Amino acid sequence: MTPPHTDRWIRLDGTTNTRDLGGLPTTDGGRTVPGRILRSDNLQTLSDADVARLVEQIGLRQVVDLRTTAEILLEGRGPLRSHPDVTHRHFTLLPERGHHTDVFAVEEDEPGIELPAAGWAESLLPRQVAAHDEEEPPAVRSYLGYLGQRGDNVVAALRAIAEAGDSASLVHCAAGKDRTGVVCALALGVAGVPHEEIVADYALTAQIIDALVAKLAASPTYAQDMETRDVGSHTPRAETMDRVLTLLDERFGGPSGWLEAHGFGAAEQAALRARLRD
Repeated sequence: MTPPHTDRWIRLDGTTNTRDLGGLPTTDGGRTVPGRILRSDNLQTLSDADVARLVEQIGLRQVVDLRTTAEILLEGRGPLRSHPDVTHRHFTLLPERGHHTDVFAVEEDEPGIELPAAGWAESLLPRQVAAHDEEEPPAVRSYLGYLGQRGDNVVAALRAIAEAGDSASLVHCAAGKDRTGVVCALALGVAGVPHEEIVADYALTAQIIDALVAKLAASPTYAQDMETRDVGSHTPRAETMDRVLTLLDERFGGPSGWLEAHGFGAAEQAALRARLRD
């Protein structure tokens, strides 16, 4: 297994969990290409220097935001939202109340929308757990829930990445580990990155978890969740992603099989693969 190289991290003033999916080995002896797909935590606190580095140096042209509508509205417009060269796409991976499906239409056309007074979590619908997943650990159930309840948006997010051309796309949620981790795991699987390397990439967030929790705790949107749970409960564990990938292997023949079963066929998978491979 490839050691966790620190040169895959992108050190920015306003994030703690930004890294490049390039440089990972593939089953055919190749490597994923840097500068195509980045993964990150919340982008709300990017500095001007961060924006310049992402857009001008790295070539960022698309942000794929996996947060809920309520999270985005509570956090406000981040600095990249006003950049003319960057397109934003929104695909929540959690079931939400209400009829709003495009947060940016809401943001621009309905500025008076009311949010739950008790916090963004109140905007979510109850999660459904499939009977055959009830005995799985909580984190595994959550990840399978993204695939089971919002598989449409998982596919839509990957489709947006596949259609982005040669410029860089950045996938993020709040912490950049759970929702982002699942979408990135599927992308890496399609690119031919082996199971153990996908798990290792997911687990890298553990290296910066203290700083990540501190950053989220500074935001009123996430402070309560950060303060009521210890750091250990937020730390990604390799066995979580290992189990998710194992279940995808058993049930669908792997990430590609899951995508095929959910309408993301061979041609689209080839386009996604090409984004991460020369």
